[in-house]
Amino acid sequence: MARTLDGVAVKGLRVLVRADLNVPMHDGRIGDTTRLERLAPGILELADQGARVILCSHFARPKGKAVAAMSLAPIAAALAGVLGRPVAFAADCIGTAAESAVAALRNGDILVLENTRFHPGEETNDRDFARALASLGDLYVNDAFSAAHRAHASTEGLAHLLPAYAGRSMAAELAALDRALGNPARPVAAIVGGSKISTKLDLLGNLAGKVDRLVIGGAMANTFLAAQGHAVGRSLQEADMHETARAILADAARRGCTIVLPVDLVVAEAFAAHVPTRIVPATAVPDPLMALDIGPASTAALIAGLPRLKTLVWNGPLGAFETPPFDAATNDLAAAVAQATRAGALVSVAGGGDTVAALHHAGVADALTYVSTAGGAFLEWLEGKTLPGVAALG
Repeated sequence: MARTLDGVAVKGLRVLVRADLNVPMHDGRIGDTTRLERLAPGILELADQGARVILCSHFARPKGKAVAAMSLAPIAAALAGVLGRPVAFAADCIGTAAESAVAALRNGDILVLENTRFHPGEETNDRDFARALASLGDLYVNDAFSAAHRAHASTEGLAHLLPAYAGRSMAAELAALDRALGNPARPVAAIVGGSKISTKLDLLGNLAGKVDRLVIGGAMANTFLAAQGHAVGRSLQEADMHETARAILADAARRGCTIVLPVDLVVAEAFAAHVPTRIVPATAVPDPLMALDIGPASTAALIAGLPRLKTLVWNGPLGAFETPPFDAATNDLAAAVAQATRAGALVSVAGGGDTVAALHHAGVADALTYVSTAGGAFLEWLEGKTLPGVAALG
């Protein structure tokens, strides 16, 4: 387990915090402040203990050059609003501008450094760039789980140059993930949705060895059904992945994992909002139609099975949830998972961009045990991969 800040005296110290300020921006406005809100308690704790808090982060993909439209300045201003405190801003993350801004800090002050990706040494994990960053702090705190799958200077290199700790948000994420798959209460199930098996091979392989039941939804289910010789009509599926799908089914059976595929599907002639739909058996989709959601019998069976579970991991919606009525299965199951979680009967952990959006769409994102805002890092963790930013804190 990564070292935490418990028992660490930070008063008067320059605490260099790797945050994830890479929030969605549209026309200069922040679309979602969830990441800032999750960072806030850890930042305020450090400030209230008298630390001089220095935040560094990447934003977007400036490719090693200063790009005005990718500055962290407006995000620093937004963070001040979330914290309810002043937040200073340095026009660079290393060099004179950063050094002067850090030197001006008093105990309890908060500073945001400019985008680390304005320097090519960030993404190459350049030792000299990491040293320049390290010179600004007395200790290093990584509170950016969502960037922990990248071995960059600010996410991995710094941990070898300063006393290094996991921040509060990082520690909470790691604890939630450990409850989900590291040391879960059993029986444990995973729901994996999405469109392509080819993008989730490592994920399916790792989960088959860790969970008791593996529920396949989304267009991915169509490929498994087609691989078993069933008619899927014009449904989205990967014909070149049939052999792989059959191998996954066989491997799961050998490892004692039950794979659950839909028994019925919601089909339509076109993928559009509020089109006429039919419910058909999952084994017989008529040729002119396409499957766009799992059916009511499949959804009811999943909901009926929840009382037999202790832990649920969810990555990927069950259907094309962005377009009604193909959000029905995801909405109904999400409501049932939320109810079981609220009742204390289920530990529920979810993550991945589409999953988070689907849970917000269903209105239950705050009702699950933990919803990860990390994208790639969450997926790589589910795949069983070592995350450099976490490993460096061990």
